[in-house]
Amino acid sequence: MTQIPDSGQRVKFYQTGTFTAGNRLLDAAQRSVQASVERANSLDSGHRACQGCGEALGARYVVDGALRATDNKLIAANATGCLEVFTTPYPESAWRLPWIHSLFGNAPAIGSGIAAALRAKGREDVRVIAQGGDGGTTDIGLGCLSGMFDRNDDVLYVCYNNQAYMNTGVQRSSQTPPAARTATTPVAGAEPGSPPGTGKSVPLIAMAHGIVYVATASVHDLHDLEYKVTRAMGFRGARYLEVFVPCPLGWGSKPADTIKLARLATQCGMFPLFEAEHGELTAATKIRQRVPVEDYLKLQRRFDHVFKPENAHQLDTLRGIAERNVRRFGLLAAEDAS
Repeated sequence: MTQIPDSGQRVKFYQTGTFTAGNRLLDAAQRSVQASVERANSLDSGHRACQGCGEALGARYVVDGALRATDNKLIAANATGCLEVFTTPYPESAWRLPWIHSLFGNAPAIGSGIAAALRAKGREDVRVIAQGGDGGTTDIGLGCLSGMFDRNDDVLYVCYNNQAYMNTGVQRSSQTPPAARTATTPVAGAEPGSPPGTGKSVPLIAMAHGIVYVATASVHDLHDLEYKVTRAMGFRGARYLEVFVPCPLGWGSKPADTIKLARLATQCGMFPLFEAEHGELTAATKIRQRVPVEDYLKLQRRFDHVFKPENAHQLDTLRGIAERNVRRFGLLAAEDAS
């Protein structure tokens, strides 16, 4: 089931699970941005992303949706990271909108500065997004991001969460889940992989700031992602969107499984999809048919070790994370909850 931009209508897709089949069931006005020949194509072909890169998909969907919502009057600030490296190797650029590269951790501050300059010029028609990966957002850039929230600057900040520092060698970030193997959390010792009790939720931190809009989305549900981008651009003030973007290189998954992994992460409860306004949860995408956490983990070599008998407690930890998400956000449909 998916949600159509603008109307908020819920439409079920049973045919193939693809947007090719789904879009044919909709009126032209309700089809996704990517299904239209009038799409902006903000991220041009020829960039250097890895095969199956979830971040490349997510960024194109987000920015194209934001361009449509703002009548193509949009400026982007982009942190250092994978997205910057594979789209703008100097002196080339794959972006088709005004785009400013910042340091690893100050994209929120750069976005705030752009918004302030536009306000000083009286340009309320031009909007601003800032974007970065989970490392530049949740670790290095968290102070700048909190400041942007606190000042309520008119910026949509988008975090593309692939759960590690992929650009610099797959080091652990504060959004790396427990037990995941990274370059800095090897499979060794009694607790192989990332330590237990780790994995920061920046959407919840954003909600604690009381900002006008917070949402999570995933590259497997394009309509929902575009709907949330459109909603976010309809607000003024600080907003936060976190997009789940699997990384085949860092996760040890098949490039062809990127969308499948993103779907399984939501269907097992590991990555909940929800919206919040002014610090209060307003909507959550229900899990229509829940799948075991193992179905999601077994497609990633970074979790191979959790299936060994001696590491069964780590598998239980990951199951527990999914269970808490299901309870906290009310993810089960009514018939499943009973």
